[in-house]
Amino acid sequence: MQPRFFVFDIESVADGELVSSVRYPGEGLGPEEAVARYRAELMERYKNDFIPYTFQKPVSVVVAKVSADYRLRELVALDEGHYRSHIITNKFWQGWEAYDRPTLVSFNGRTFDIPLMELAAFRYGVSCPGWFDVHGKSYEQPRNRYNIDAHLDLHDQLTNFGAVRFTGGLNLAATMLGKPGKMAVQGHMVQDLFDEGKLDEINDYCRCDVLDTYFVFLRCAVLFGKLKLEDEHRIIDETHEFLQQRADDSPAFRQYLEHWGNWHNPWEDESA
Repeated sequence: MQPRFFVFDIESVADGELVSSVRYPGEGLGPEEAVARYRAELMERYKNDFIPYTFQKPVSVVVAKVSADYRLRELVALDEGHYRSHIITNKFWQGWEAYDRPTLVSFNGRTFDIPLMELAAFRYGVSCPGWFDVHGKSYEQPRNRYNIDAHLDLHDQLTNFGAVRFTGGLNLAATMLGKPGKMAVQGHMVQDLFDEGKLDEINDYCRCDVLDTYFVFLRCAVLFGKLKLEDEHRIIDETHEFLQQRADDSPAFRQYLEHWGNWHNPWEDESA
């Protein structure tokens, strides 16, 4: 069945050679040394060592293919086992075209994931004219913030397009629904995991974030009147079975199921 939605998440790491060339030209710093120095400077100044996306490249992109009836059909990690940024970038944009431009669904992807993948396309010479529809009507262009048929950023919806701060992020939204949220690995750990060669763990972390995003997406579909609450519950049960059937081959799915919880339904209390 052709997917109607691509629910996705991206993990990225700093390009040490780029950091060295741009931040410390002529100093002869190696990639790892340049990244470590930049992170230390950011931590000292901002108390946060996350390097801006302009210096980063994707190392993990996971996409959940979701049909028009909101059911999860497949969950894939792009270029799994190789983690080549240029291949990941090409697969992401060419896959979006090949599947007839399904709606991209993210949580706060407007401010990080999509700009990162756009810049990666620029870096690697990947053509994506369907996304950069520069001659189309402004309100119809996929990159238009309010074109939710092209990109539905759930964070945008829950903050009225940035009017308020959503303290707690995806972790909070998923936890509200009884889903795991952040577990052993968190976003700030990705760079260190990459430096340690733990790329499979990064992919697994990305998978879990996509699952959290998917369940938040389902509840937003209820919020928007696209799904009835009982239909959402039915789809969640089906997804639980989907994960169980694949858990033997996926450490990420096993971990997610171990931390699985159910949303407390207050309407059932009322009818009791």
